[in-house]
Amino acid sequence: MHIALGGCLKAPPVAYGLTADTGGHIAYILEAAGHQARQPGVAEVSIVTRAFTDEAIGDGYAVAREAVAPRLVIERITTGCTAYLEKEALAANLPAFIDAFCGHLDRLPRRPDVLHAHFADAAAVAIAVERRFGIPFVYTPHALGIDKRRQGIQCEGLEARIAAERTALEAAGAVIVSTQEEVTRQIGGYGVPLNDRVHCIAPGVPSHAMTGSPATLVDRLRAWLADPSRPIILAVARPVAKKNLAALVRAYAASPTLQARANLVILAGQHELASGEERAVLDELRALAAGPALAGRIALPPRHDGADVAALYARAAKGGVFVNPALHEPFGLTLLEAADAGVPVVATQNGGPAEIIADIGHGVLVDPRNTSAIGEAIAHILDDPERHAALSSAGRRGVERYRWDAYAAESLRLYRNLATPQVLACDIDNTLTGCSDGASAFTAWRDARILPFLVATGRSLDSAQHILAAWKLPAPDALIVDVGTRLMLAGTDGRWQECPRFAQSLDEGWDRDAVARTLLPLGIQPQPPETAGPHKLSFFGDAADTDRIREALARAGLRAKVIFSHGHLIDVIAPMGGKASAIAAYARQSGWSLAQVVAAGDSGNDRDMLTACGHAIVVGNAGEELADLPARPGLHRVSAAHAHGVLEGLAQLGLATPAAPIAVAA
Repeated sequence: MHIALGGCLKAPPVAYGLTADTGGHIAYILEAAGHQARQPGVAEVSIVTRAFTDEAIGDGYAVAREAVAPRLVIERITTGCTAYLEKEALAANLPAFIDAFCGHLDRLPRRPDVLHAHFADAAAVAIAVERRFGIPFVYTPHALGIDKRRQGIQCEGLEARIAAERTALEAAGAVIVSTQEEVTRQIGGYGVPLNDRVHCIAPGVPSHAMTGSPATLVDRLRAWLADPSRPIILAVARPVAKKNLAALVRAYAASPTLQARANLVILAGQHELASGEERAVLDELRALAAGPALAGRIALPPRHDGADVAALYARAAKGGVFVNPALHEPFGLTLLEAADAGVPVVATQNGGPAEIIADIGHGVLVDPRNTSAIGEAIAHILDDPERHAALSSAGRRGVERYRWDAYAAESLRLYRNLATPQVLACDIDNTLTGCSDGASAFTAWRDARILPFLVATGRSLDSAQHILAAWKLPAPDALIVDVGTRLMLAGTDGRWQECPRFAQSLDEGWDRDAVARTLLPLGIQPQPPETAGPHKLSFFGDAADTDRIREALARAGLRAKVIFSHGHLIDVIAPMGGKASAIAAYARQSGWSLAQVVAAGDSGNDRDMLTACGHAIVVGNAGEELADLPARPGLHRVSAAHAHGVLEGLAQLGLATPAAPIAVAA
């Protein structure tokens, strides 16, 4: 399941340039999903986006489910906001979208095996879904805010975007990018340790649906050009500042040689719907093109479709040049389109084009801020027919290495590896304890060091260490204590130290004093003071008391997680806390996702990790609190009790030797 919130996403033909966000990533998603749907072993691929209505944009964007091709659908999620939203405005709608999307997933007869999030806003949705359903996610950034900052392009919310991108990189089970330059320079700028989570998988050449009348813009160029038979210098880009289209017009205007040799044709979106930055860029292009010397030499068509784009590439191959003058281009699908059509290119040296042109060899790189260099590079190709032919031939040969079927096969291999178990997280009481033979067998398993091992318990640190020693259970690699409100890591001196970053994250949305004041009048018996903590209040009570606490907090508008376990224990913890959250924090530090965690437990305070982790073992002696835990792929309800049950579940995952059946303890 792909998630893409920005732009106008529909079944082809797509009106690229319809809005500022309806660009190359839409082509990428549709091509990737379409080719994945054709791969063997794939039951269905869906693309999830926002539902909206907008008369100016057109119909069809509120349809709940749209068939695109066999085994490929677009699913649109409705929230309270039905308007089209630009990328910068999506953040405010994310909480409502997440709630609606989780409800959608709850109703599906089969949930997706993997999510693929496109841009950081979609990754925020995927993070919430992984926490709730344990579905792993892959992240493709497409374009990163840090590069806007490097190029001096300021826009509202840039720093918040960069922070969201950093969070996405930290949380993703894998990151797919298109070039090594993205790996080293672009993503590397975030300082996130990705290790082997980042994968470079080159996309293919976008296809253009041939629709409408047989006549295309090529047949109508006389409306703008005095001599449409001359070669064309072609650019195709959204009218935004970072695409630097004005520099191309300036280069053309400053060069009598270019004006004598070729016409300039720029496809810059659908002009009638432009607003804000797009309108300003289009106004600048029109003003530059209005000079008397350029009359009849520049075409700025106000609208175009896929057939127009394909026809213009074919026209440019006849002695012309394609130009991408962007200040920075993360990848550059248009360079592949040009190569496929046999059009030589002049492209920005910043970003993916450097790698593409080095690989294919169908053009030259320029400094996008040097307008004279842009003009000279174009002229050198136009003036040398032999070089033009050589670059054209190189493009047609080299583009064969960029094919969507190869992308689909490689990405699916990556998806399938996402849920490979990498770490075991176990509760202690009645999960590892309760049977001395089982505890000994688990210790023997641990001695083989098959997986890293975490303890996730409601106990305090001292109490957890005491019970592990009393049962002769092995020392874990990390301890999650106090019902997931403290993550303890081994320090260089061998002592347990609290993870400060996780502790700080629990402050978000948590008002401990207000929670305590709200619950005091309920008269529910508190547990001893030593069980409390900065992100935790604990009580003795039953299920009815638990409901009273939840109702009181809801009336007061206070955020907290309320956890009932073992039939008499109630914990009220910070909303960002819990065993699953702490496990996720530990996994991220090691380059894993929740999908790669095996969780084992028996009671209500294990519920969140048993739900969120990719693999879950519910031991045979589990309490009634877990009776309604929804069945899902990866959830193993075993018959054996206590540690023997943990080992039975590990055996089902191929991580332990199957043992003889052991009866559930009475």
